[in-house]
Amino acid sequence: MKKIEAIIRKSKFSDVKKALHNVGVNFFTYWDVTGQGNEKQGHVYRGVAYSTSDIQRRYLSIVVNKEFEEAAVQAILKAAGTGEIGDGKIFVSDITDAYRIRTGDQGEDTLK
Repeated sequence: MKKIEAIIRKSKFSDVKKALHNVGVNFFTYWDVTGQGNEKQGHVYRGVAYSTSDIQRRYLSIVVNKEFEEAAVQAILKAAGTGEIGDGKIFVSDITDAYRIRTGDQGEDTLK
């Protein structure tokens, strides 16, 4: 099993969600997060421009069977990319085990 963590633009979330559903990834968790990166956002308030380094993003956490890993990563890359600084990051790590709380199922059966 693999855990895919992606930090993406909030504006691209609908596209990413649709792309993941299209490749068979139908469940994941997400949060609204704030971070800092190379992208600088400018804001205008009452005609005064100011800059902030706090960037609003969406954080996705997805656990998939190994056969869905590449399809999920490619779906995120394609749907979340704009070609501009600040598109985000994807991290992939191994999951050694999983348990379904309701039934006590263990391993890859918990993802079905």
